[in-house]
Amino acid sequence: CSATSTRPNLIFSLKHRNFKVLYSPRHPIKPHKKMKFSTTALLLIVLPAGVWGFSSPIFESTKTVMAPTKTQGVEIELPDFDELFGRIQSVSPLAKIAIEQTKRVAEEGASHFDSIEEDESLKWTTLESKPNALITQVDKIDNFQNLNCPILRLRGKIKGPCHGTAFANFTMHLDERKKWDPAIQTVYEAYPIQDLDVANVLMGFGKYGDCSRLGVGYCRTKSYLAVSGREQLTLCGIQNFQDGSCVIWGTEMEEWHNHLLPHDQGDRTTRSKSHLFSTTLVPTGPDSFDVEYALQIDVGGKLPNWVTTPILVETIKGLFRHGSQHFDKEQDNLRADLERMDHQMEERNSILMTP
Repeated sequence: CSATSTRPNLIFSLKHRNFKVLYSPRHPIKPHKKMKFSTTALLLIVLPAGVWGFSSPIFESTKTVMAPTKTQGVEIELPDFDELFGRIQSVSPLAKIAIEQTKRVAEEGASHFDSIEEDESLKWTTLESKPNALITQVDKIDNFQNLNCPILRLRGKIKGPCHGTAFANFTMHLDERKKWDPAIQTVYEAYPIQDLDVANVLMGFGKYGDCSRLGVGYCRTKSYLAVSGREQLTLCGIQNFQDGSCVIWGTEMEEWHNHLLPHDQGDRTTRSKSHLFSTTLVPTGPDSFDVEYALQIDVGGKLPNWVTTPILVETIKGLFRHGSQHFDKEQDNLRADLERMDHQMEERNSILMTP
C-alpha cells in the first residue's frame, strides 16, 4: 500500500483501489500498529456522565475518509467504523454477540435473549414483554444521548433460515417496504460504494465481519396519521459473519453531505434523522433466528415524542410480521439462495483473504 501527500490530502492505493483521507494538519493521522498501511487509528470511548452518551462523532468534518461510488465523479464519506459499531454493540447486545461471535444458546432453538447480558449503565424501560410472541420485548430510553428523542429496541424470534440480505431488502427495496410501511413513498440506494474492499480495510480486515453492501440511500415518506412527509439521507451497510449472523446498520449523513440529496424528488421537506439504526440476526438453529432492532430517530418538526413513538413502534412491528410471514413461506428458496451466496463468498477475491 502506497501513500503520497499533496497539501493536506493522503491518497492510498490498495491493489488499484483508491480512497482519500482528508485531514486537518492540526490533527495528523497516525498509523494503526496492527495494520500494514497508514490509516486513521479509530478508538471507541464511551464515558457515562450525567446524561449517557457517546464522546466521539461518527463523522468528523476536519478528518474525513472519502471513497468513490459507482456514480462517476461522486465520492461518499465513510464513518469512524469503530465508533459506529461500538455504539451499535452498546445498545444491541445481540449485535455484540454477532460481532464477537460468542453464541450463548444452550440448545437448538433456544433464544440468545434468555441469557443475554445488558449494559447496566443504560436505563431501558420495558414497554412490552411477551416471551412467547413473535415480538418478545419492546424497550426504550427517553432522551438518549440528550438528543430529545428516544431510542427504541424491539426483540423477536423468527422461524426460517437466517438470511440477512433478504431481511435487509424489506427495508431497502421499495416493493418490499410497501408491504409493511404505510408511510413509505420512495426508498433507494443512491450511491453504492464502488469497491467494498475499501470499507473492509477500514473496518480492520474482518473485525466487524464482511461488509457485503455499503452506500448512501435516500428515503422519502408521505403523510401518515399525525406525521407529514419526511426525507432522509442515510449511510447503510450489511455485515455478514461466518456463523450466518448479520448486522444491518445505518446512520444519518451530516449537513455537509446535503449535496448528495436528490434533485428529482420535488421540494425539500422536513428532514428526519436516524442517529443510530441496526437490525441484528443471529441463528438459533438451521431454521430459526433471533432478531434485535434498535433505532434512534429524530422525526423532525414539532411533534412531541409521545405522538411519534407509538407510530414508530407499530411500524417496526409491521416489519417483524412481514419478515416472519416471508421467511415462513419462502424457506426453500431462502436456503437455496444462502447456498449460492456462500459459494460466491468462497470465490470472491476479497481483501479479507489476502495475507
